[in-house]
Amino acid sequence: MQSKEVKLLYGKNGINLNIQDDWNANIIRKPLMPILDDISCEVNKALNNPINSLSIDKISSKGKSVCILVCDITRPVPNKLFLKQIIIKFINAGISADNILIIIATGLHRPASQDEITEIIGSSWVLKNIKIENHFARDDSMHKNIGTTKQGNIVKLDKRFVDADIKIATGLVEPHFMAGYSGGRKVIAPGIAHADTITTFHSARYMENPNATSCNLINNPLHEDQLEIVNMIGHIYAINCVIDEERNLSYINFGEIISSHMKAVNFVSSFAKVKCNNSFNTVVTTAAGSPLDGTFYQTVKGMVTPLEILKKGGDLIITSECSEGLGSEEFIASQKKLLEIGPNKFLENILKKDFAAIDEWQTEMEIKSLIKGNIFLFSEGLSEKDKLYTGVNIINNIAKTIDASIKRHNNNNIAIIPEGPYVIPTI
Repeated sequence: MQSKEVKLLYGKNGINLNIQDDWNANIIRKPLMPILDDISCEVNKALNNPINSLSIDKISSKGKSVCILVCDITRPVPNKLFLKQIIIKFINAGISADNILIIIATGLHRPASQDEITEIIGSSWVLKNIKIENHFARDDSMHKNIGTTKQGNIVKLDKRFVDADIKIATGLVEPHFMAGYSGGRKVIAPGIAHADTITTFHSARYMENPNATSCNLINNPLHEDQLEIVNMIGHIYAINCVIDEERNLSYINFGEIISSHMKAVNFVSSFAKVKCNNSFNTVVTTAAGSPLDGTFYQTVKGMVTPLEILKKGGDLIITSECSEGLGSEEFIASQKKLLEIGPNKFLENILKKDFAAIDEWQTEMEIKSLIKGNIFLFSEGLSEKDKLYTGVNIINNIAKTIDASIKRHNNNNIAIIPEGPYVIPTI
């Protein structure tokens, strides 16, 4: 019998995995999502029918400057489909192009290069006519203190955004393994927050809260802080997108940031959360391909999101190209510390901190996976030295690793999640 094949998201081109006859493979993916055909028309419809918001014409009458936030290269936001249209609407409503600024919301990630900015924006017209700048979380002079949340987070945000008359966030709404869902308020904090605000967000008292998890906004401490921050600023708008597994636009809206984000959450949640009848000894997943699988740091998201369906002591096999290596120097230092002192001591140490060390939160999340099962990584982008600091088992053949797992557990039921962390399997 001819083997079936499933494409795993990996790098820009993916990997084809042959499904062997003796595997009982359960392919876990979103239900078929709608695809917007006439995208320009749909974008106009969204812009002309704002959610809980005035029209763009009326918004424009209340100010002279516009600041638009866009996500950095780690998110496949289809900015080319809508940025030019919304900017032209503001220009037609009387806002000068010279008074429109786009900020790349990097959080604590490195600044986007010029080539990456070109890829992020995706529109030659926008690149030519609109000023585009990076956010720098560690530059004290570029931030303004806007208050303190109920949980004690001192909120400092990029003053270019805070001081703009008209404030807009853009982004993808998809499952996020800490904040519940990405997009909307998350593009502001941590997107353009100061390092101190971000490292408070990512301290263990937030991260170890069981409500800080995928697809949950109820009593989620990160989400609650993010909503408070939005309310501190007031009058923020958002463009919210949802894409399918092939990166086609499935949904778009515009409006007041909290209301419009929740509408997008309600849309995507019916697709992203996939119910399973069983848990598995063997789970095969991905880091969602390019651009998310550029580093091992981002790969951890794919290691955490399927844990509910992984049996204790089971095997989680993940593919991630890691074309840029492990990640930041701070993350590498955190990984070295994990290997030096072990998971239990690592968690004990970080629970004492009010501020997380930069990027150690991803090591903290990796520990959740290491505690649950055995992690196997297929990656062609990591150097031999990099592989030493992953803390997981490095493999060269996915199919052979699956066969070994089936034999080890004497169970040929396997789960395969081609889209990785963008799909949340639940029991």
